[in-house]
Amino acid sequence: MQDLEKLGRSLFDGPRGGELRKIASSAEGRALEQKLDSEQVAEAVRSGDAARMKALLQSVLSTEEGRALAEKLSKLGL
Repeated sequence: MQDLEKLGRSLFDGPRGGELRKIASSAEGRALEQKLDSEQVAEAVRSGDAARMKALLQSVLSTEEGRALAEKLSKLGL
């Protein structure tokens, strides 16, 4: 979990951090945040459960908001 937190910090502190913050605080980002169960995400990451993480990602990408965010991130080259 600490490695992922470190990765997240380095992404937000990096050269594209402002753009990432803008995407995260967008309407799509806020809507998606409401749909995600942060405890499930944290547990999957903590336990290293790749299948669960994949299922969570697929559930995100199956939403209109998730696809919109993925497209924005793709344009950033992330």
